[in-house]
Amino acid sequence: MSDSPSLPARLVHLVSEAGWSTLQESLPAVARGYAASVGFKPSAGRVLVLPGEAGAGGPALLGIGTDEGLVEQPFLLGKLASELPAGLWRIEGRLDNPTLALTGFHLGQYRFDRFKTVAREAVSLQPIPGADLARARLVAEAVCAGRDLINRPANDLTTEALAQAARELGERFRVEYREIIGPELLAENLPMIHAVGAASAHPPRLVDLIWGDPRAPKVTLVGKGVVFDTGGLNLKPENSMLLMKKDMGGAAAALAAAEIIMGLQLPVRLRVLLPIVENSVSGAAFRPGDIFRSRAGTTIEIGNTDAEGRLILCDALTLADEEKPDLLIDFATLTGAARVALGPDLPPFFTQDEALAEAIARVGRLENDPVWRLPLWKPYRPMLDSKSADINNVSQGGFAGAITAAIFLKEFVRNTPHYAHFDIYGWTPSARPGRPEGGEPQAARLVASLVQERFRARE
Repeated sequence: MSDSPSLPARLVHLVSEAGWSTLQESLPAVARGYAASVGFKPSAGRVLVLPGEAGAGGPALLGIGTDEGLVEQPFLLGKLASELPAGLWRIEGRLDNPTLALTGFHLGQYRFDRFKTVAREAVSLQPIPGADLARARLVAEAVCAGRDLINRPANDLTTEALAQAARELGERFRVEYREIIGPELLAENLPMIHAVGAASAHPPRLVDLIWGDPRAPKVTLVGKGVVFDTGGLNLKPENSMLLMKKDMGGAAAALAAAEIIMGLQLPVRLRVLLPIVENSVSGAAFRPGDIFRSRAGTTIEIGNTDAEGRLILCDALTLADEEKPDLLIDFATLTGAARVALGPDLPPFFTQDEALAEAIARVGRLENDPVWRLPLWKPYRPMLDSKSADINNVSQGGFAGAITAAIFLKEFVRNTPHYAHFDIYGWTPSARPGRPEGGEPQAARLVASLVQERFRARE
Protein backbone atom coordinates (compact mmCIF):
# COMPACT_ATOMS: atom_id res chain seq x y z
CA MET A 1 0.00 0.00 0.00
CA SER A 2 2.82 2.40 -0.82
CA ASP A 3 2.14 6.03 -1.66
CA SER A 4 5.65 7.26 -2.45
CA PRO A 5 5.71 10.80 -3.92
CA SER A 6 9.36 10.54 -5.07
CA LEU A 7 8.78 8.84 -8.46
CA PRO A 8 7.29 10.49 -11.57
CA ALA A 9 3.54 9.99 -11.48
CA ARG A 10 1.08 9.50 -14.33
CA LEU A 11 -2.25 11.29 -14.22
CA VAL A 12 -5.66 9.77 -13.61
CA HIS A 13 -8.43 12.11 -14.71
CA LEU A 14 -11.75 11.72 -12.87
CA VAL A 15 -14.29 12.18 -15.65
CA SER A 16 -18.00 12.83 -15.27
CA GLU A 17 -20.52 12.60 -18.08
CA ALA A 18 -21.00 16.37 -17.95
CA GLY A 19 -17.26 17.12 -18.02
CA TRP A 20 -16.17 14.59 -20.64
CA SER A 21 -16.52 16.79 -23.71
CA THR A 22 -14.39 19.56 -22.17
CA LEU A 23 -11.67 17.15 -21.05
CA GLN A 24 -11.77 15.36 -24.38
CA GLU A 25 -10.98 18.56 -26.23
CA SER A 26 -7.97 19.20 -23.97
CA LEU A 27 -6.35 15.82 -24.70
CA PRO A 28 -3.56 15.44 -27.28
CA ALA A 29 -4.82 14.32 -30.68
CA VAL A 30 -3.50 10.76 -30.35
CA ALA A 31 -5.12 10.25 -26.95
CA ARG A 32 -8.36 11.88 -28.08
CA GLY A 33 -8.50 9.69 -31.16
CA TYR A 34 -7.79 6.54 -29.15
CA ALA A 35 -10.57 7.28 -26.67
CA ALA A 36 -12.97 7.81 -29.57
CA SER A 37 -11.86 4.63 -31.35
CA VAL A 38 -12.63 2.43 -28.33
CA GLY A 39 -15.93 4.21 -27.66
CA PHE A 40 -15.00 5.47 -24.21
CA LYS A 41 -17.93 6.74 -22.16
CA PRO A 42 -17.39 8.02 -18.60
CA SER A 43 -19.80 5.58 -16.98
CA ALA A 44 -19.11 4.89 -13.31
CA GLY A 45 -16.09 2.64 -12.93
CA ARG A 46 -14.94 2.69 -16.56
CA VAL A 47 -11.12 2.85 -16.76
CA LEU A 48 -9.11 3.62 -19.87
CA VAL A 49 -5.33 4.04 -20.14
CA LEU A 50 -4.48 6.45 -22.95
CA PRO A 51 -1.38 6.33 -25.17
CA GLY A 52 1.30 8.94 -24.58
CA GLU A 53 3.80 10.47 -26.91
CA ALA A 54 6.05 8.18 -28.97
CA GLY A 55 4.32 5.09 -27.66
CA ALA A 56 4.97 5.84 -24.01
CA GLY A 57 2.28 5.23 -21.44
CA GLY A 58 -0.05 8.18 -21.06
CA PRO A 59 -2.63 9.28 -18.54
CA ALA A 60 -5.69 7.30 -17.54
CA LEU A 61 -9.38 8.09 -17.35
CA LEU A 62 -11.73 6.96 -14.57
CA GLY A 63 -15.38 7.45 -15.36
CA ILE A 64 -17.51 8.53 -12.42
CA GLY A 65 -20.88 8.75 -14.19
CA THR A 66 -22.84 11.75 -12.93
CA ASP A 67 -21.23 14.63 -11.07
CA GLU A 68 -22.43 12.90 -7.89
CA GLY A 69 -20.87 9.58 -8.90
CA LEU A 70 -18.21 9.61 -6.18
CA VAL A 71 -20.86 10.39 -3.57
CA GLU A 72 -23.02 7.48 -4.68
CA GLN A 73 -20.03 5.14 -5.13
CA PRO A 74 -17.20 6.47 -2.94
CA PHE A 75 -15.03 3.38 -3.53
CA LEU A 76 -14.70 3.98 -7.29
CA LEU A 77 -10.95 4.54 -6.90
CA GLY A 78 -10.80 0.84 -6.04
CA LYS A 79 -11.13 0.16 -9.78
CA LEU A 80 -7.76 1.81 -10.34
CA ALA A 81 -6.00 -0.68 -8.09
CA SER A 82 -7.11 -3.59 -10.25
CA GLU A 83 -7.08 -2.05 -13.74
CA LEU A 84 -4.13 0.33 -13.97
CA PRO A 85 -0.61 -0.80 -14.88
CA ALA A 86 1.75 -1.02 -11.91
CA GLY A 87 3.45 2.22 -10.96
CA LEU A 88 2.77 5.59 -9.37
CA TRP A 89 -0.31 7.60 -10.32
CA ARG A 90 -1.77 10.97 -9.36
CA ILE A 91 -5.47 11.78 -9.10
CA GLU A 92 -6.73 14.82 -10.99
CA GLY A 93 -10.23 15.85 -9.99
CA ARG A 94 -12.44 16.59 -7.00
CA LEU A 95 -13.06 13.99 -4.30
CA ASP A 96 -15.99 14.61 -1.93
CA ASN A 97 -14.52 12.37 0.77
CA PRO A 98 -10.79 11.95 0.10
CA THR A 99 -10.14 9.61 3.04
CA LEU A 100 -12.99 7.25 2.12
CA ALA A 101 -11.94 7.34 -1.54
CA LEU A 102 -8.36 6.45 -0.59
CA THR A 103 -9.64 3.66 1.66
CA GLY A 104 -11.56 2.29 -1.31
CA PHE A 105 -8.38 2.38 -3.41
CA HIS A 106 -6.43 0.43 -0.80
CA LEU A 107 -9.27 -2.06 -0.38
CA GLY A 108 -9.28 -2.53 -4.16
CA GLN A 109 -5.62 -3.56 -4.04
CA TYR A 110 -6.45 -6.67 -2.05
CA ARG A 111 -5.69 -10.12 -3.44
CA PHE A 112 -5.77 -13.38 -1.53
CA ASP A 113 -2.24 -14.56 -2.34
CA ARG A 114 -1.45 -16.78 0.64
CA PHE A 115 -1.07 -19.78 -1.65
CA LYS A 116 0.29 -17.94 -4.71
CA THR A 117 3.93 -18.44 -5.71
CA VAL A 118 4.24 -15.36 -7.96
CA ALA A 119 3.94 -11.89 -6.46
CA ARG A 120 2.23 -9.10 -8.41
CA GLU A 121 3.40 -5.55 -8.84
CA ALA A 122 1.37 -2.88 -7.10
CA VAL A 123 -0.40 0.26 -8.23
CA SER A 124 0.24 3.21 -5.91
CA LEU A 125 -1.05 6.76 -5.60
CA GLN A 126 0.61 10.03 -4.76
CA PRO A 127 -0.79 11.57 -1.56
CA ILE A 128 -4.31 12.87 -2.07
CA PRO A 129 -4.89 16.37 -0.66
CA GLY A 130 -7.24 16.27 2.31
CA ALA A 131 -7.02 12.49 2.79
CA ASP A 132 -6.03 10.99 6.15
CA LEU A 133 -3.50 8.50 4.82
CA ALA A 134 -2.81 6.89 8.21
CA ARG A 135 -6.49 6.19 8.83
CA ALA A 136 -7.10 4.89 5.31
CA ARG A 137 -4.19 2.48 5.63
CA LEU A 138 -5.17 1.34 9.12
CA VAL A 139 -8.75 0.63 8.09
CA ALA A 140 -7.77 -1.09 4.86
CA GLU A 141 -5.13 -3.27 6.54
CA ALA A 142 -7.61 -4.37 9.21
CA VAL A 143 -10.31 -5.20 6.65
CA CYS A 144 -7.81 -7.04 4.44
CA ALA A 145 -6.62 -9.07 7.43
CA GLY A 146 -10.26 -10.04 8.00
CA ARG A 147 -10.61 -10.95 4.32
CA ASP A 148 -7.53 -13.16 4.57
CA LEU A 149 -9.06 -15.07 7.48
CA ILE A 150 -12.35 -15.65 5.66
CA ASN A 151 -10.61 -16.71 2.44
CA ARG A 152 -8.34 -19.25 4.10
CA PRO A 153 -9.54 -22.83 3.51
CA ALA A 154 -10.62 -24.88 6.49
CA ASN A 155 -7.61 -27.21 6.32
CA ASP A 156 -5.46 -24.13 6.89
CA LEU A 157 -7.71 -22.10 9.22
CA THR A 158 -8.49 -24.64 11.91
CA THR A 159 -9.88 -23.70 15.30
CA GLU A 160 -6.30 -23.51 16.56
CA ALA A 161 -5.24 -21.29 13.64
CA LEU A 162 -8.10 -18.81 14.08
CA ALA A 163 -7.26 -18.52 17.77
CA GLN A 164 -3.61 -17.99 16.84
CA ALA A 165 -4.59 -15.13 14.52
CA ALA A 166 -6.46 -13.50 17.41
CA ARG A 167 -3.47 -14.06 19.70
CA GLU A 168 -1.08 -12.45 17.19
CA LEU A 169 -3.33 -9.41 16.87
CA GLY A 170 -3.45 -9.20 20.64
CA GLU A 171 0.34 -9.32 20.90
CA ARG A 172 0.60 -6.30 18.59
CA PHE A 173 -1.56 -4.26 20.97
CA ARG A 174 -0.55 -5.86 24.27
CA VAL A 175 -3.98 -7.18 25.15
CA GLU A 176 -4.93 -9.50 27.97
CA TYR A 177 -5.44 -12.84 26.22
CA ARG A 178 -7.23 -15.92 27.47
CA GLU A 179 -8.20 -19.09 25.65
CA ILE A 180 -10.52 -21.78 27.04
CA ILE A 181 -10.15 -25.07 25.15
CA GLY A 182 -12.02 -28.37 24.87
CA PRO A 183 -13.14 -29.86 28.22
CA GLU A 184 -12.17 -26.61 29.96
CA LEU A 185 -15.29 -25.12 28.36
CA LEU A 186 -17.44 -27.38 30.52
CA ALA A 187 -15.48 -26.47 33.63
CA GLU A 188 -15.93 -22.78 32.80
CA ASN A 189 -19.70 -23.20 32.18
CA LEU A 190 -19.63 -22.73 28.40
CA PRO A 191 -21.52 -25.93 27.50
CA MET A 192 -23.02 -24.88 24.17
CA ILE A 193 -19.65 -24.04 22.62
CA HIS A 194 -18.40 -27.43 23.78
CA ALA A 195 -21.43 -29.30 22.46
CA VAL A 196 -21.23 -27.82 18.97
CA GLY A 197 -17.49 -28.40 18.61
CA ALA A 198 -17.18 -31.78 20.30
CA ALA A 199 -17.29 -33.84 17.08
CA SER A 200 -14.24 -32.23 15.48
CA ALA A 201 -10.63 -33.34 15.69
CA HIS A 202 -9.85 -29.66 16.26
CA PRO A 203 -11.06 -28.77 19.77
CA PRO A 204 -13.59 -25.99 20.31
CA ARG A 205 -12.47 -22.93 22.23
CA LEU A 206 -13.39 -19.47 23.43
CA VAL A 207 -10.93 -16.63 22.86
CA ASP A 208 -11.23 -13.68 25.25
CA LEU A 209 -9.27 -10.48 24.48
CA ILE A 210 -9.29 -7.39 26.72
CA TRP A 211 -7.62 -4.07 25.82
CA GLY A 212 -7.68 -0.54 27.11
CA ASP A 213 -8.16 1.37 30.33
CA PRO A 214 -10.33 -0.64 32.76
CA ARG A 215 -11.98 2.65 33.82
CA ALA A 216 -13.07 3.53 30.27
CA PRO A 217 -16.50 2.75 28.82
CA LYS A 218 -16.84 -0.97 28.11
CA VAL A 219 -17.31 -2.08 24.50
CA THR A 220 -17.67 -5.80 23.80
CA LEU A 221 -17.58 -7.43 20.37
CA VAL A 222 -18.67 -11.04 19.90
CA GLY A 223 -17.91 -12.90 16.66
CA LYS A 224 -19.16 -16.27 15.45
CA GLY A 225 -16.14 -18.43 14.68
CA VAL A 226 -17.34 -21.59 12.93
CA VAL A 227 -14.25 -22.42 10.86
CA PHE A 228 -16.25 -24.94 8.82
CA ASP A 229 -19.89 -25.91 8.96
CA THR A 230 -20.93 -29.30 7.61
CA GLY A 231 -24.33 -28.80 9.19
CA GLY A 232 -23.53 -31.55 11.68
CA LEU A 233 -25.89 -34.52 11.66
CA ASN A 234 -28.38 -32.33 9.76
CA LEU A 235 -25.81 -32.51 6.98
CA LYS A 236 -25.79 -29.75 4.40
CA PRO A 237 -26.22 -30.67 0.72
CA GLU A 238 -23.10 -30.37 -1.44
CA ASN A 239 -23.78 -26.94 -2.91
CA SER A 240 -24.61 -25.46 0.49
CA MET A 241 -21.30 -26.64 1.91
CA LEU A 242 -19.00 -25.16 -0.74
CA LEU A 243 -18.52 -21.78 0.96
CA MET A 244 -18.69 -22.91 4.56
CA LYS A 245 -15.09 -21.91 5.19
CA LYS A 246 -16.59 -18.40 5.51
CA ASP A 247 -18.78 -19.35 8.48
CA MET A 248 -16.21 -17.71 10.75
CA GLY A 249 -16.84 -14.37 9.05
CA GLY A 250 -18.32 -12.96 12.25
CA ALA A 251 -15.06 -13.60 14.11
CA ALA A 252 -13.13 -11.99 11.25
CA ALA A 253 -15.39 -8.92 11.39
CA ALA A 254 -14.97 -8.64 15.17
CA LEU A 255 -11.18 -8.85 14.84
CA ALA A 256 -11.13 -6.30 12.00
CA ALA A 257 -13.23 -3.86 14.01
CA ALA A 258 -11.04 -4.46 17.06
CA GLU A 259 -7.87 -3.77 15.06
CA ILE A 260 -9.27 -0.42 13.91
CA ILE A 261 -10.45 0.51 17.42
CA MET A 262 -7.09 -0.36 18.98
CA GLY A 263 -5.13 1.20 16.11
CA LEU A 264 -7.00 4.47 16.59
CA GLN A 265 -6.39 4.24 20.35
CA LEU A 266 -10.06 4.91 21.05
CA PRO A 267 -10.89 5.73 24.69
CA VAL A 268 -12.70 2.48 25.50
CA ARG A 269 -12.08 -0.73 27.36
CA LEU A 270 -12.50 -3.23 24.53
CA ARG A 271 -13.36 -6.89 24.98
CA VAL A 272 -13.53 -9.39 22.10
CA LEU A 273 -15.14 -12.80 22.61
CA LEU A 274 -14.77 -15.41 19.87
CA PRO A 275 -16.47 -18.80 20.28
CA ILE A 276 -14.52 -20.95 17.81
CA VAL A 277 -15.65 -24.40 16.64
CA GLU A 278 -15.84 -26.74 13.68
CA ASN A 279 -19.35 -28.16 13.24
CA SER A 280 -18.41 -31.65 12.20
CA VAL A 281 -19.77 -35.22 12.21
CA SER A 282 -18.56 -38.05 14.41
CA GLY A 283 -19.78 -40.25 17.24
CA ALA A 284 -19.38 -37.26 19.56
CA ALA A 285 -21.65 -34.99 17.48
CA PHE A 286 -24.65 -33.39 19.12
CA ARG A 287 -27.98 -34.60 17.73
CA PRO A 288 -31.41 -33.29 16.78
CA GLY A 289 -33.59 -33.64 19.85
CA ASP A 290 -30.74 -33.26 22.33
CA ILE A 291 -31.31 -30.83 25.20
CA PHE A 292 -28.53 -28.80 26.81
CA ARG A 293 -28.42 -26.29 29.62
CA SER A 294 -26.70 -23.10 28.49
CA ARG A 295 -24.46 -20.80 30.51
CA ALA A 296 -27.50 -18.65 31.25
CA GLY A 297 -29.32 -21.64 32.75
CA THR A 298 -31.79 -21.70 29.84
CA THR A 299 -32.41 -25.20 28.50
CA ILE A 300 -32.19 -25.50 24.71
CA GLU A 301 -33.69 -28.23 22.55
CA ILE A 302 -31.77 -28.88 19.35
CA GLY A 303 -34.25 -28.70 16.51
CA ASN A 304 -31.51 -28.59 13.88
CA THR A 305 -27.76 -29.08 14.26
CA ASP A 306 -27.21 -26.76 11.30
CA ALA A 307 -28.38 -23.82 13.42
CA GLU A 308 -25.19 -24.07 15.43
CA GLY A 309 -24.01 -20.47 15.27
CA ARG A 310 -26.67 -19.17 17.63
CA LEU A 311 -25.77 -21.93 20.09
CA ILE A 312 -22.13 -20.93 20.44
CA LEU A 313 -23.09 -17.26 20.45
CA CYS A 314 -25.61 -17.67 23.27
CA ASP A 315 -22.90 -18.72 25.73
CA ALA A 316 -20.53 -15.96 24.55
CA LEU A 317 -23.29 -13.33 24.74
CA THR A 318 -24.24 -14.48 28.23
CA LEU A 319 -20.62 -14.12 29.31
CA ALA A 320 -20.43 -10.67 27.74
CA ASP A 321 -23.74 -9.58 29.29
CA GLU A 322 -22.63 -10.54 32.79
CA GLU A 323 -20.51 -7.39 33.04
CA LYS A 324 -23.17 -5.18 31.41
CA PRO A 325 -20.96 -3.36 28.87
CA ASP A 326 -21.81 0.12 27.62
CA LEU A 327 -22.10 -1.29 24.09
CA LEU A 328 -22.43 -4.92 22.99
CA ILE A 329 -22.22 -5.95 19.32
CA ASP A 330 -22.23 -9.39 17.76
CA PHE A 331 -21.32 -10.33 14.20
CA ALA A 332 -22.42 -13.64 12.71
CA THR A 333 -22.86 -15.33 9.34
CA LEU A 334 -26.07 -16.63 10.83
CA THR A 335 -28.96 -17.21 8.42
CA GLY A 336 -29.69 -17.81 4.77
CA ALA A 337 -32.98 -16.04 5.39
CA ALA A 338 -31.11 -12.74 5.75
CA ARG A 339 -29.63 -13.20 2.27
CA VAL A 340 -33.01 -14.09 0.79
CA ALA A 341 -34.46 -10.91 2.29
CA LEU A 342 -31.68 -8.42 1.55
CA GLY A 343 -29.11 -10.12 -0.69
CA PRO A 344 -25.38 -10.53 -0.04
CA ASP A 345 -24.37 -6.85 0.07
CA LEU A 346 -26.81 -5.44 2.63
CA PRO A 347 -26.59 -7.20 6.01
CA PRO A 348 -29.51 -6.81 8.39
CA PHE A 349 -29.03 -5.65 11.94
CA PHE A 350 -31.32 -5.96 14.94
CA THR A 351 -31.63 -3.84 18.06
CA GLN A 352 -34.29 -2.59 20.46
CA ASP A 353 -32.35 0.62 21.07
CA GLU A 354 -33.85 3.26 18.78
CA ALA A 355 -31.00 5.75 19.16
CA LEU A 356 -28.43 3.04 18.49
CA ALA A 357 -30.38 1.89 15.42
CA GLU A 358 -30.38 5.42 14.00
CA ALA A 359 -26.66 5.81 14.63
CA ILE A 360 -25.82 2.45 13.03
CA ALA A 361 -27.77 3.27 9.87
CA ARG A 362 -26.26 6.76 9.60
CA VAL A 363 -22.66 5.68 10.20
CA GLY A 364 -23.09 2.80 7.75
CA ARG A 365 -24.03 5.31 5.05
CA LEU A 366 -21.12 7.60 5.92
CA GLU A 367 -18.60 4.75 5.84
CA ASN A 368 -19.98 3.08 2.69
CA ASP A 369 -20.58 0.00 4.86
CA PRO A 370 -24.34 -0.32 4.37
CA VAL A 371 -26.74 -2.26 6.61
CA TRP A 372 -30.52 -2.38 7.00
CA ARG A 373 -32.57 -2.70 10.17
CA LEU A 374 -34.97 -5.63 10.60
CA PRO A 375 -37.30 -5.92 13.60
CA LEU A 376 -36.96 -7.96 16.76
CA TRP A 377 -40.65 -8.82 16.39
CA LYS A 378 -41.76 -10.13 19.79
CA PRO A 379 -44.93 -11.84 18.49
CA TYR A 380 -42.63 -14.34 16.72
CA ARG A 381 -41.09 -15.53 20.01
CA PRO A 382 -43.58 -18.42 20.38
CA MET A 383 -42.19 -19.86 17.13
CA LEU A 384 -39.16 -20.90 19.22
CA ASP A 385 -41.19 -22.66 21.91
CA SER A 386 -40.21 -26.21 22.83
CA LYS A 387 -42.38 -28.84 24.50
CA SER A 388 -39.39 -30.25 26.36
CA ALA A 389 -37.08 -27.29 27.03
CA ASP A 390 -37.17 -23.55 27.60
CA ILE A 391 -36.47 -22.79 23.95
CA ASN A 392 -35.77 -24.50 20.62
CA ASN A 393 -32.80 -23.38 18.56
CA VAL A 394 -34.95 -23.13 15.41
CA SER A 395 -38.45 -21.96 14.67
CA GLN A 396 -41.18 -24.21 13.40
CA GLY A 397 -42.32 -23.70 9.82
CA GLY A 398 -39.31 -21.85 8.45
CA PHE A 399 -40.83 -18.37 8.44
CA ALA A 400 -38.85 -15.24 9.44
CA GLY A 401 -35.61 -17.14 9.91
CA ALA A 402 -33.35 -14.12 10.39
CA ILE A 403 -35.78 -12.52 12.86
CA THR A 404 -36.30 -15.64 14.95
CA ALA A 405 -32.52 -16.21 15.07
CA ALA A 406 -32.08 -12.65 16.36
CA ILE A 407 -34.87 -13.21 18.90
CA PHE A 408 -33.07 -16.35 20.08
CA LEU A 409 -29.85 -14.40 20.66
CA LYS A 410 -31.66 -11.58 22.44
CA GLU A 411 -32.90 -14.11 25.03
CA PHE A 412 -29.32 -14.23 26.31
CA VAL A 413 -28.73 -10.47 26.54
CA ARG A 414 -30.65 -9.48 29.65
CA ASN A 415 -28.60 -6.76 31.35
CA THR A 416 -27.15 -4.71 28.48
CA PRO A 417 -29.51 -2.08 27.02
CA HIS A 418 -27.24 -1.04 24.13
CA TYR A 419 -26.97 -4.23 22.07
CA ALA A 420 -27.06 -4.93 18.32
CA HIS A 421 -26.80 -8.11 16.27
CA PHE A 422 -25.42 -8.10 12.70
CA ASP A 423 -26.36 -11.04 10.45
CA ILE A 424 -23.61 -10.68 7.83
CA TYR A 425 -22.93 -12.73 4.69
CA GLY A 426 -19.16 -12.32 4.93
CA TRP A 427 -18.59 -12.69 1.20
CA THR A 428 -18.61 -10.62 -2.00
CA PRO A 429 -19.99 -12.89 -4.77
CA SER A 430 -18.85 -10.67 -7.66
CA ALA A 431 -16.18 -7.98 -7.65
CA ARG A 432 -17.10 -4.31 -7.28
CA PRO A 433 -14.93 -1.21 -6.73
CA GLY A 434 -13.01 -1.65 -3.48
CA ARG A 435 -14.60 -5.05 -2.90
CA PRO A 436 -12.85 -7.91 -4.72
CA GLU A 437 -14.67 -11.23 -4.97
CA GLY A 438 -14.22 -13.26 -1.79
CA GLY A 439 -14.28 -12.80 1.95
CA GLU A 440 -15.54 -9.51 3.39
CA PRO A 441 -15.81 -8.65 7.12
CA GLN A 442 -18.99 -6.65 6.67
CA ALA A 443 -19.95 -3.99 9.24
CA ALA A 444 -16.45 -3.95 10.79
CA ARG A 445 -15.65 -0.45 9.50
CA LEU A 446 -19.10 0.73 10.51
CA VAL A 447 -18.78 -0.53 14.08
CA ALA A 448 -15.30 0.92 14.57
CA SER A 449 -16.52 4.34 13.42
CA LEU A 450 -19.64 3.98 15.57
CA VAL A 451 -17.47 3.34 18.63
CA GLN A 452 -15.31 6.35 17.79
CA GLU A 453 -18.34 8.61 17.41
CA ARG A 454 -20.16 7.26 20.47
CA PHE A 455 -17.26 7.66 22.88
CA ARG A 456 -15.39 10.58 21.32
CA ALA A 457 -16.75 13.02 23.94
CA ARG A 458 -15.05 11.04 26.68
CA GLU A 459 -11.54 11.46 25.25
